[in-house]
Amino acid sequence: MTLAPTPGQTVGPFFHYALPFSSGAELVPSGHPDRIRLHGTIFDGAGNPVPDALVEIWQPDGDGIVSRDPGSLRRDGFTFTGFGRVQTDRVGHYSFSTVAPGPMSDGAAPFFSVCVFARGLLDRLFTRAYLPDGVRALASDTVLGSVPDDRRATLIATKDRDGYRFDIHLQGEAETVFLDHSGR
Repeated sequence: MTLAPTPGQTVGPFFHYALPFSSGAELVPSGHPDRIRLHGTIFDGAGNPVPDALVEIWQPDGDGIVSRDPGSLRRDGFTFTGFGRVQTDRVGHYSFSTVAPGPMSDGAAPFFSVCVFARGLLDRLFTRAYLPDGVRALASDTVLGSVPDDRRATLIATKDRDGYRFDIHLQGEAETVFLDHSGR
């Protein structure tokens, strides 16, 4: 017997109730020697900041190793967790303290996996945030290579005085490239 799928509904505005957790923005403890900041703003199709989005990142450590330790929600103050979750503030800004991800295989471009939940979306959105370092690895990355040249910049963070900035545009001319992880 085949059952009809549950009809889709929008993600928000109350999707993030009880989801943020203590130290969700801290993938490494303060004082970590390789600590960087990944931050940005979520924008809607009209270019306005989205003040109630939820942003998650997953990443390998600086050596390209994905943490397999249980309990990434329980921060112990000294272990790299590889997972973070934050809400945007009233001006649509988010920020994580982490380490630069390492390549997960030889010659691969390191990246952050990013997931966005926001009001008006029928499902969460997936993208990647590549760091601008390592031009050769970026040029050979298969995901970046599948994106039209004029759209690749939407997947590459920019270096600034605070670390790396990765703005996410949900729609419009500057729309960020989103990836299909539906499993269909």
